[in-house]
Amino acid sequence: MSIGLSACRQPAMPKPYGYFRIAIPDTSYSHYTPKGYPYAFRLSNNAEVQPLNKEGETYWIDIHYPTLNTTIHCSYKPIHNNLRTLARDAQEFLFSHTTIASAIPEQEFANPAEKVYGVYFELHGNTASPIQFILTDSTEHFFRGSVYCNDIPNQDSLAPIYDYMRHDVRMLMESMQWQ
Repeated sequence: MSIGLSACRQPAMPKPYGYFRIAIPDTSYSHYTPKGYPYAFRLSNNAEVQPLNKEGETYWIDIHYPTLNTTIHCSYKPIHNNLRTLARDAQEFLFSHTTIASAIPEQEFANPAEKVYGVYFELHGNTASPIQFILTDSTEHFFRGSVYCNDIPNQDSLAPIYDYMRHDVRMLMESMQWQ
């Protein structure tokens, strides 16, 4: 005696690729004024500043976000009649990402009360550095930052981190003061 069992089966459907849920921490800010540095700004309580000891360069820092595995690499250069060269070098670095970026919209920034002027760049696509910015007073100070997530660049899965970093970078830019 044979018994045949059959089950109703629906056709197999591929499951969409899933991403881990990224929990974005609450944020508050405090003033970051490193002793002897030529700048100060408001810093997220989720960030840790690590001074860099790069040969020939002073006042360079990394702003690291351990819970987001993200870093803002910041460089500072004093201006000595070389603003055009510093700006060109920053643009060359920015545009080195054009092979991957689908667009690089820019937004000018100005805080005349503090003599802080700059440009905010957002790189669309799966770029290694989705946010970059430049700040200067045009006479003495040149500050540049690039955001890097220490993960494989995927703008879909990293969107919550990018949104958080957009806000933090804008806070840094808006609160920058030259010392």
